[in-house]
Parts: sequence; structure tokens; C-alpha cells
Amino acid sequence: MRGRLGDRVRLQHILDAIIELENYLASADYSVFVSNSMMKFASIKQLEIIGEASDHLTDELKAMHTEIAWTQIKALRNIFVHEYFGIDTKVVWDIITNDLPGLKEKVSQVLVRLPE
Repeated sequence: MRGRLGDRVRLQHILDAIIELENYLASADYSVFVSNSMMKFASIKQLEIIGEASDHLTDELKAMHTEIAWTQIKALRNIFVHEYFGIDTKVVWDIITNDLPGLKEKVSQVLVRLPE
């Protein structure tokens, strides 16, 4: 099943999820995030989507773009799905605010260079 939708579609899913997160948190700081259950869980769901989409990219694409931490992205998704009672909201916030901007840039660059 890997690659069934194609790498381009999966990469776009990742970008779309990041944009959704940016929209959710556009006017929020950590105190708003941590006190808003809907915002927290919607954000975690978007991070799960990023992990799931990255897991379904072809091995060839991932091997060509080792600048992206594919294994860690998938591992994070697994933690969110299976350890949902133990999720540290500070870690989630840090990932969203510190790691996603770089991921967005890298995935955008891969998409631009990906043949149609």
C-alpha cells in the first residue's frame, strides 16, 4: 500500500496539516493552548496526520531526503496514538512552535523538486 496515493499527495497532506496547526494557533500562546481542550486535541490530531502521511511515503523518497527526520515523525505519531493519556502538552507545544516551521520549509522544498 505504500505510495498508493503517491508521494506528492502525502507530502501535501503533511503541508495541509501544518497549515491547519498554524491556523489553530495563530493567536494562541502556550497558556491558551494548554487551557483549550479542543485546540490541544485538534493539534495532536494534525500531528498524527503528519506522522501517518510520512509513514506512507515511499522508501525511495525518504532515502533521498534524509534531512527530514521521518523515523522520529512516525515515532511521535505512535506515541500520540498509543500513549494519549501520557502526552506532555509542553512537548506538543514545543514541537509545533519549534519543529514544524522547519518541517514545513523542508517539505515545501521537496514538493517543488518532486517530478509531476
